[in-house]
Amino acid sequence: MPVILGLPKGSLQEATCNMMKKAGFSVSVGSRSYMPSVDDAGLSCRLIRAQEISRYVELGVLEAGITGYDWIYENNSDVVEVAELIYAKQGMRPVRWVVAVPNESPIKEPKDLMGKRIATEAVGLTKRYLAKHGVEADVEFSWGATEVKAPELVDAIVELTETGSSLRANNLRIVDVVLESTTRLIANKKAWLDPVKRAKIEQLALLLGGALAAESRVLLKMNAPARSLDAITAILPALHAPTVMPLSDPNWHAVESVVEEKVVRDIIPQLRQAGAEGIIELPLNKVII
Repeated sequence: MPVILGLPKGSLQEATCNMMKKAGFSVSVGSRSYMPSVDDAGLSCRLIRAQEISRYVELGVLEAGITGYDWIYENNSDVVEVAELIYAKQGMRPVRWVVAVPNESPIKEPKDLMGKRIATEAVGLTKRYLAKHGVEADVEFSWGATEVKAPELVDAIVELTETGSSLRANNLRIVDVVLESTTRLIANKKAWLDPVKRAKIEQLALLLGGALAAESRVLLKMNAPARSLDAITAILPALHAPTVMPLSDPNWHAVESVVEEKVVRDIIPQLRQAGAEGIIELPLNKVII
């Protein structure tokens, strides 16, 4: 029997399907279907709101799922956290739940929320945050468009933000961070004890982790004259050490290394100056570390 996997519908959907594709699983989502097709007989996918996935995984309706840590925490779900997958709607970074208020609000710190009205989609984590700070406030569930509710309807909001741009656009400022969250691959505890299902879930974790690791890395390949080989390999960062292979001409070697993409613009001129030729930069689909 295939592993029933919950994929997040909504803001994480596109990023998750793209990551699944890089991991080697082609997921096709119909316009009206909540059962996406996937080219792997060992998986059966369901498209569910991220807010609900951890609950269904705990109940065993889903055997695994991809959702945010925030919703695991919000639902207080008893599940196996198999892997942390750091990606979001707009980039490869954690997201934050924050307390935000209008710029002109007198609220400056958590204690100023005493007796105030707060709107949020995450009532549970907000109440835990307030309890931690010894604050009593009226927390109400928001069905959406939370940013526009302050100050006319509520005094403050607790909202999810990745860049803060939406908050700034609505004349809001951040008072405090309630919770930082990343995407997680989770599993039902009973399914995790099944050797076949666990092996499939671990395979998914390995390949998704490899796809994420490849997002920030590229492969550099070049030819190096023997006289400059030590100088060139000294410049190259690598997972362990650069790969060096002799060419048919004994005076030359082929050198390649997986490097962080952000350093490429700095080291290519150095490599060229050290004597490297035929430098090629290639994208990667997966890096299994």
